[in-house]
Amino acid sequence: MAIFNPTREEVRRFFCDTWKKKTEKHILTPMEILAGDWMAQHPEYHSQLMDPEGALEQDYAPERGETNPFLHLSMHLSISEQISINQPTGIKEIAEKLTKKLASEHEAHHLMMECLGRAMWEAQREGEQLSPEKYLEALKRLG
Repeated sequence: MAIFNPTREEVRRFFCDTWKKKTEKHILTPMEILAGDWMAQHPEYHSQLMDPEGALEQDYAPERGETNPFLHLSMHLSISEQISINQPTGIKEIAEKLTKKLASEHEAHHLMMECLGRAMWEAQREGEQLSPEKYLEALKRLG
């Protein structure tokens, strides 16, 4: 799998393979452990995670109210990584405060995802790189 720019298929296979390994009690890599923990918190995605071939074929249309479980789980992983290395600088403190305020790391992540998704959408719309400054400003407004 390409580490920094995986294909849609690679991402979906990673999550499906990891879920299979987790449910069958196989040894997991650190990234698989983290992904498995987030997948465990999303039982609504388990049937999709157990159907790798179906997962590869499925398209998710936000305009039809469909959530892409693979994008959602990828965002959990991305935010977890950002927090672990405190990049953008300040995200760790924001995440800790938000988690405490909501009494839920999971719910804090979901609010942070909205900021990340908006920042990604704006960057794509403007044909630019994601602005860490704009992303961090949006996160600060959550507090």
